[in-house]
Amino acid sequence: MPLIIPIRDLKKTSELSEMCRRTKEPVFITKNGYGDMVIMSMETYEESILQNDVYYKLEQGERSIREGNVKDGFDSLNAIREKHGL
Repeated sequence: MPLIIPIRDLKKTSELSEMCRRTKEPVFITKNGYGDMVIMSMETYEESILQNDVYYKLEQGERSIREGNVKDGFDSLNAIREKHGL
């Protein structure tokens, strides 16, 4: 369940920081009852960036497959071995 707090609670920085680290989830900040911003711990942010990077690379791979830009795995490995004298 997402954590949602009003913007006035941003004054409680130590509590908010602990909440972000403890829950390991983004905290949604509202202003006048509407979503305004999101904050999270550095650990959660870094995990999110890594996860987004993985999804991006998977999408690139799927796009390459759809477009036919693929090579046979055995041929690729053999080419690498020959290049490096293995």
